[in-house]
Amino acid sequence: MICISVVIITLNEQKNIDRCLASVKNIADEIVIVDSYSKDDTLKIAASYGARIIMQDFLGYGAQKNFANQQASHNWILSLDADEALSTELRDSIIKVKVHPEYDTYSLTRLTNYCGKWIRHCGWYPDKKVRLFDKTKGVWKGEKIHEYWEPKNDDSKIGELAGDLLHYSYYTVSDHIIQLEKFTDIAAREAVAQGKDCSIWKIVVGPFWNFFSNYIIRLGILDGAAGYLICKITAYATFVKYAKIRQYARMGRKAITEAMPGTDQ
Repeated sequence: MICISVVIITLNEQKNIDRCLASVKNIADEIVIVDSYSKDDTLKIAASYGARIIMQDFLGYGAQKNFANQQASHNWILSLDADEALSTELRDSIIKVKVHPEYDTYSLTRLTNYCGKWIRHCGWYPDKKVRLFDKTKGVWKGEKIHEYWEPKNDDSKIGELAGDLLHYSYYTVSDHIIQLEKFTDIAAREAVAQGKDCSIWKIVVGPFWNFFSNYIIRLGILDGAAGYLICKITAYATFVKYAKIRQYARMGRKAITEAMPGTDQ
């Protein structure tokens, strides 16, 4: 039987961390928390579950998770965000892997709760994520946001786990809009640093296509009022990102690169 280290990076997650840790307490052989100096009760709650806590300034999502993996005692990692929790079916699937792992890497589906409603469309579900893996077989990649697990062997096969990872994303619409401002700014600055620009045509058409794609083609309409809000705000985020890319491109890549935010989680 393999041993699993549950690894979580945190910053001011007292609203979520108890639910997350309660869902893994029966399968975790070790809980590792890498925290970016939380000011709330995150660490107090984590300590009550026997977690090993390491303090580290935020390095960016991919780099922070790679650092966190290095702190784990076991090779097998279950990498979670504090606002996620295992469903009963997913927990049972992981127990089976502990007894007899057939792959080095496993993906799962993430089901997101938006302002109290589970979202099964809008391009949000099924949201496939690699979260269970042998840390010696790959590495987290990505810049400031949108990290992803990359196996070292290109021919590596990825198993799939039954059950959903429950993601408690936004409690209010305000939370969504605040996150939108942060992520569009980081994404736009990275795009410009890589030499990208954006035309007025793309700024005009992009948000309309984004809304149509998510609300009609991906059936966001079936998620009711929450689905409409998600698709509308996501389309607005597309507009904001493209507008920022155009503005920042005209400011110059060097200035943008030097000004890029990199350490806010």
